[in-house]
Amino acid sequence: MYIVGQICARGGSKGVPRKNLHPLGGKPLIAWTIETARQCPSLSRVVVSTEDAEIAAVAREYGAEVPYLRPAELAQDDSPEWAVWQHTIRTLESLDGRRPDVLVNVPPTSPFRAVDDVEACVAALLEKDADACITVTPAHRNPYFNMVTLTDGWARLVVQPASAVFRRQDAPAVFDMTTVAYAARSEFVLRAQRFWEGRVCAVVVPAERALDIDTELDFQFAEFLLHRTQIHADSR
Repeated sequence: MYIVGQICARGGSKGVPRKNLHPLGGKPLIAWTIETARQCPSLSRVVVSTEDAEIAAVAREYGAEVPYLRPAELAQDDSPEWAVWQHTIRTLESLDGRRPDVLVNVPPTSPFRAVDDVEACVAALLEKDADACITVTPAHRNPYFNMVTLTDGWARLVVQPASAVFRRQDAPAVFDMTTVAYAARSEFVLRAQRFWEGRVCAVVVPAERALDIDTELDFQFAEFLLHRTQIHADSR
């Protein structure tokens, strides 16, 4: 099966300028994702989708392919990521004469993902015969218990449980989507207009591998986690 790993990394970023090239642990943020993706047995190749020449050069330096540059209109703040996925599939098919069976998106903002997380996402997609598979982590807030909406100043739970819930642990389990990995069948990506039109399954990843870097504070926390991990490794 022809499975392509895709890393979407545009040059623009509002929260942290040039975020994908921002150093983390002594190397560019994007390098962490490239190195993990290249170790995944299920991925036939790892391709970076970017409009930025510097990002393309760094991606190639760390072993990813950049067979094309993304059009500028697909690299704006409001560009739909779904359209970027469709562009990747169509472009690779045009360049190689072969359409990927599965596209696995591994965003560069989750540097601590494990190879096993990506492999589990791909395996679940294929085993469950799903259209797409996402990665999730247990949510810290729960719409059945401690998340509310406000209407004219009055608060009410986002989701009304069938019976009273007095502890968060007793509420139905809910999960946050992560940016660890998304796997989707190419035919589904090309025919659908959005992710949730299909049959979507999920795999759970631990919170420590699901960090999504979007701000300078996130980078500081990531550096703290790296430092703590190194201390534990040195003490063994």
